Amino acid sequence: MAEPNYRLQYYMFLLSKHFRKILLGLFLLILLLTSVKTVGPEEEGVVMYVGHYDRTVQPGLNFILPFGIEEMRKIPVQRQLKQEFGFRTLDAGRNTQYSKADFNDESLMLTGDLNLANVEWVVQYRIVNSYNYLFKVRDAEKALRDMSESAMRKIVGDRTVNEVLTVGRQEVATSMEVLLQRMCDEYENGIRIDQVVLQDVNPPETVKPSFNAVNQAQQERETLINQAESEYNRIIPRARGEADETIQLAEAYALTRVNVATGEAARFNSLFEEYVKAPEVTKKRLYLETMERILPKIGDKVIVDERGNNVLPLLNLNQNKTQTPTK
Repeated sequence: MAEPNYRLQYYMFLLSKHFRKILLGLFLLILLLTSVKTVGPEEEGVVMYVGHYDRTVQPGLNFILPFGIEEMRKIPVQRQLKQEFGFRTLDAGRNTQYSKADFNDESLMLTGDLNLANVEWVVQYRIVNSYNYLFKVRDAEKALRDMSESAMRKIVGDRTVNEVLTVGRQEVATSMEVLLQRMCDEYENGIRIDQVVLQDVNPPETVKPSFNAVNQAQQERETLINQAESEYNRIIPRARGEADETIQLAEAYALTRVNVATGEAARFNSLFEEYVKAPEVTKKRLYLETMERILPKIGDKVIVDERGNNVLPLLNLNQNKTQTPTK
């Protein structure tokens, strides 16, 4: 006969003796696990009683009714969330890895001039109202994604492909942010848009080489225009300066000639008035003034009366010393 297993019998005895205590402990453990919920520092908890909204609880330990009577949804209200369009980030870090899947169905768009553009963008947002986020809109995340794609298609459809690809990128992002926030307010989804960032904007791959060639030609044209404007700005102002200088010199010369002529005319008039008053005195004064001005310039001259026949001409009047005859 097999020997009885006394250890097993002992365990069965203890189990039967403390069954109620063990059952009560399991019940309390299950009750504790289902009724105590921890809400993180960046979250708030929305408690639903039998599927209906009951209250919103703050970060920390919170108690709810167990066994599915109350249910809690944790909403990250203090965290910035994002949605990516046209690409997906697999691993963000120093060497960010992106998904190689094709997302052209959401990024390929028609511009206002009937061209195609491949637009990749990111919507950064926050949940500011947990109740509206959960109960005003069914699946608020998907609704936000649909609204973002609709708003971007509308903004891009109002602009040319050159605006979207080059100078108008910032304007597209700003207009997109304003329009998307207006749609969120209209739907009351409890979301606030922080920023819309255009990640990359390119023409479709099939026409990319041709588009790059057109862009290169446009850049060369802009370069030539800038060079021509630079040459224009260098030469034209200098020519204008020289023309102004010539005009000013001519005006100054004309003014000088006019002033000189006016002065001479006034002097002549003044002399004429004096001559009319005393002709002999005026003629003599003019004669003397003229001779006073001319004689110092003619050098050593001896003036004699042509009728003075008895006077011997004297020579060497400027000689300062008289030679003394030697004995």
